[in-house]
Amino acid sequence: MKFNENMDDVKKMFRTIVNGQSAMKQELLTEIKKVHEKLTGRIDSLSSEMKNGFKKVNRRLDTIGKNVAYLEDDAPTIEEFNKLEKRVSRLETRTVKN
Repeated sequence: MKFNENMDDVKKMFRTIVNGQSAMKQELLTEIKKVHEKLTGRIDSLSSEMKNGFKKVNRRLDTIGKNVAYLEDDAPTIEEFNKLEKRVSRLETRTVKN
């Protein structure tokens, strides 16, 4: 009789432990779902902010690139600059003589 009573006690203790673990697991899953829901909204908004930010930066870089290209087209070459420097020197010497 004592053996059966001890086995019943062991079974009860085992059931109590298993039930406690199940309850703890359920609580953890509930908390994880809450955190997941909070993060999902934040991650989605962060993702859209990043996309918009990159679009703005790309537009700005395109504008800067166009401006640099226009400046490069308008800038004199080295040969043109050297010719201009010679012309200015000649004009200076002419004005000094006069």
